[in-house]
Amino acid sequence: MANASRQAAWEFWGTELKRRREDAGLTQEALGRRVFVSGGYIGQFEQAIRKPQLDVAVRIDEVLQSDGFFERMWRKLIDASGFTDYFAATAELEALATKICDSDPVLVPGLLQTGAYSRAVMVATHPFTSDAELDGWVTARLERAEILKSPARPMYWAIIHEHALRTPVGGTDCMAQQLDHVAALAHSRHVLIQVVPYAQGAYAGMAKPMRLMEFEDAPPTFYTEGMFWGQLLDEPAMVKRAQATYDLLRAAALSPEASRSLIESAAESYRTT
Repeated sequence: MANASRQAAWEFWGTELKRRREDAGLTQEALGRRVFVSGGYIGQFEQAIRKPQLDVAVRIDEVLQSDGFFERMWRKLIDASGFTDYFAATAELEALATKICDSDPVLVPGLLQTGAYSRAVMVATHPFTSDAELDGWVTARLERAEILKSPARPMYWAIIHEHALRTPVGGTDCMAQQLDHVAALAHSRHVLIQVVPYAQGAYAGMAKPMRLMEFEDAPPTFYTEGMFWGQLLDEPAMVKRAQATYDLLRAAALSPEASRSLIESAAESYRTT
């Protein structure tokens, strides 16, 4: 499903939510209380500004007695997005973010990946997947990265560990191209990148990747994931703790200039191997 048609479908989802909510005689605030989100969030769902998580769609069906309509449509739209169900809502929010802060202790973050690097990661984790399906996943990831080239691009800050520079994902040529790509983005000042060096030892946030996103007219969010799961949170206390962890990550990392030099040095080492 193309992005435009998928957005139109989300707008229909929101329009239908508003119609059924009003038919039930509920305000946005009243429905929000019953499904454990704010009334403002219900308004954003109705305007297709923000996409609900699956558990919220299920609770809306229960409150509005809509016979699973909102859950079924949610699942259809998420399946059409090209992303796993636990990441799809986060991917949708990327396009609305004014600021994105990523960190990864193992890999180059998705928005910075080249097609070859992305494919190598996906083949390693899904070795029995068909080439056609892999092509679709890689294309979806590269399309996401287009937001970094947009005039309205978000402020993007990434912190990666030196481990991501030294692990030859896809082989030496693939890694040289990947690190050249990251260095070029940093030089263009489209992104700000820092590296946590091996010498740092233990550091905050070393266990899992994390992402913080900020928006013009919505509360900030925090996303983290494991091998087969992901969690998107906007509860203020949790987001505040995640922001504090990211501040500690910044303190542990090299400066942007030193990080860029390390990235370029690592790229050169792959070319001369």
